[in-house]
Amino acid sequence: IAKCLEKEQTGRYQKVEMLASDLHGIAEWLAEGERSRQPLKADSLTPGGTRLMNSIAVLPFTDLSPQKDQEYFCEGLAEEIITALAKIRNLEVAAKSSAFSTGFKNMDVREIGRQLGVAAVLEGSVRKGDNRLRITAQLINVATGYHFWSEKYERTFEDVFVIQDEITLAIVERLKVKLLGGEKAALLKWHTDNPEAYNLYLMGRYFWDKRTEEGMKRGIECFAQAIAKDPSYARAYTGISDCYALFAYYYTPPRPTLLKAKEAAAKALELDDTRAEAHTSMAFVKHKLERDWAGAEREFRRAIELDPEYIWARHWYAYFLAAMGRHQESFVEIKRALDVDPTSTQLNMAHGMLLYLARFYDRAVEELGKALEIEPRNFMATFYLGLAHLESGRYEEALALVERSVALTRNTPFFVQGIAYVHASAGRKDLAQGVLARLGEMMTKVYMSPVFMALIHFRLGEID
Repeated sequence: IAKCLEKEQTGRYQKVEMLASDLHGIAEWLAEGERSRQPLKADSLTPGGTRLMNSIAVLPFTDLSPQKDQEYFCEGLAEEIITALAKIRNLEVAAKSSAFSTGFKNMDVREIGRQLGVAAVLEGSVRKGDNRLRITAQLINVATGYHFWSEKYERTFEDVFVIQDEITLAIVERLKVKLLGGEKAALLKWHTDNPEAYNLYLMGRYFWDKRTEEGMKRGIECFAQAIAKDPSYARAYTGISDCYALFAYYYTPPRPTLLKAKEAAAKALELDDTRAEAHTSMAFVKHKLERDWAGAEREFRRAIELDPEYIWARHWYAYFLAAMGRHQESFVEIKRALDVDPTSTQLNMAHGMLLYLARFYDRAVEELGKALEIEPRNFMATFYLGLAHLESGRYEEALALVERSVALTRNTPFFVQGIAYVHASAGRKDLAQGVLARLGEMMTKVYMSPVFMALIHFRLGEID
């Protein structure tokens, strides 16, 4: 409505088709939201509360190694099995963030299965020592609590790919899932033949997922080591690109950092242009570095075409659409990502951020609050929830949340800038100037976002 009533003609819809497209987007977004709120029908559930269809949750494997230093491998192994099983059209697989919920620790596996609405649960353990690998896996019937199947593998680490394949195929066989044409080959596709490179890749993604500055640095180190072991490992290049992309968002000067992201994404595509991850990484670069809007959209659409359930393609595409002013379309994309992984902190936070960018501030507060319910110490959700409160005029709530994000990130400059921005927006000029003085001292040692600095001065009325 606001766009229809814009004073300037160029700001209004130029064609009725454009208005119709946005209205269609709103209708689809509302319909998606309504469907997500509907409870499962009784006739689609067994008496135990699980789905009648073939469905499974893969829990993170338990680390039984003496040093307890294999969490990244335990999670990575489970995630790789989830990714493989998700390629089977006749099998429903619980999303990683749902299956990896910390609330499931020490919970009976049958109750976990009931809460996730699946018929079977895979759990297991890992023990690594020197070059030896001991993996146990058990597939459990949620309705009865009995095992469908269990196996123990005691081999060298070089056999890790074979073990993954055997577990995956055992699940398919025991659940009597019919594989359609090409699905078996997709299940058993290895992206590297080097187990050391694979191990380093899993470690890199583990650190990347933390979203911290230190996590990005560690992630890049691991991915670079993986490439040294296997220079043809496309996924490791996408990992490097994704780390630099987040660096450019919060921690380093964008242009030189995004040039590194571009180089890595281009190499990944050169090695394997069938990977949704590689097209997503390149789409981000075209959006943020090259300002090639048409090219970015092509890459996002290609990524989604290759893997409709790759959540990060839809996640970053939603942000791209919001930047283009296509807010209703962005809501549809983030809702589709949430359909795949409804308990993801990052996706719920993104939903809130997209509502914030569309100036639906109260809705943004609601969605960002959901993200913090899932992960209370998430510093990004904390920060952006503060900004949403700020735009609704709740200055004290905003300040408390932004200050908490600063504490959680150990005084990362971007988040310290947020304190100055809150004070400036609340008309507390002296307090804002005090924080700016502090930022001035920090600026000699670390990168400071000039855009955020400009916004602070704008809110202070210092438009020159």
